[in-house]
Amino acid sequence: MHIDILTLFPEMLDGAFNSSILKRALDKEEFHYNLINFRDFSANKHKKVDDYPYGGGAGMVLTPQPIFDAVQFAKEQRHSKPRVILMCPQGETYTQKKAEELAKEDHLIMICGHYEGYDERIRKYLVTDEISIGDYVLTSGEIGALVVVDSVVRLLPNVLGNVESAKQDSFSTGLLEHPHYTRPADYNGMKVPAVLLQGHHAEIDKWRKKESLRRTFERRPDLMNETTLSEAELLLLKEIKSEKK
Repeated sequence: MHIDILTLFPEMLDGAFNSSILKRALDKEEFHYNLINFRDFSANKHKKVDDYPYGGGAGMVLTPQPIFDAVQFAKEQRHSKPRVILMCPQGETYTQKKAEELAKEDHLIMICGHYEGYDERIRKYLVTDEISIGDYVLTSGEIGALVVVDSVVRLLPNVLGNVESAKQDSFSTGLLEHPHYTRPADYNGMKVPAVLLQGHHAEIDKWRKKESLRRTFERRPDLMNETTLSEAELLLLKEIKSEKK
């Protein structure tokens, strides 16, 4: 996978790409990235990339020319037809399902906004996807872009040490992940559930599934409406509900 990020602040991103899982993925050459400062593509003699909005109003709007030209440059470098993603509070709310979809692509171009917003022609004629990471406003799109990149890259083959890790993450199954415990078994009187210490894998799997269902039911009941449960899971959920009475 190759990821191009169009940004006015590449320094905001460099540190993240050289740390933790992203650095490991880069070292393994599981993906490559390029930070493109779209100010470099401005035809304005002062390298301006924003202007006042037609009709008046507060703030400045990113102009189309630098972004269109920067995207065209990125496409020509790869000779590809990439997904062009606009980080935008008006976009679809980002989910694990979307991350899994994007992880199948060979080339992503991400556009990080700033100022009041984008010229509408960028949204209408250039991008394939608009993504929001939540119902709040950030200073710029770089933080949101990092969220998307991290969630996508960790799904690529050979990135995580354990290939099952991503499959078991919260939201990958439609449910929140079960609780985790490690040594010591007893810490100041706070004990690890006995079932996890007995080595009975079927019972451990059942406990984990039940606690995953319990955590989802208690914390994110909205997810239950979007998930198709098996007969065994429905029975466990019935047990959980009866325990709360």
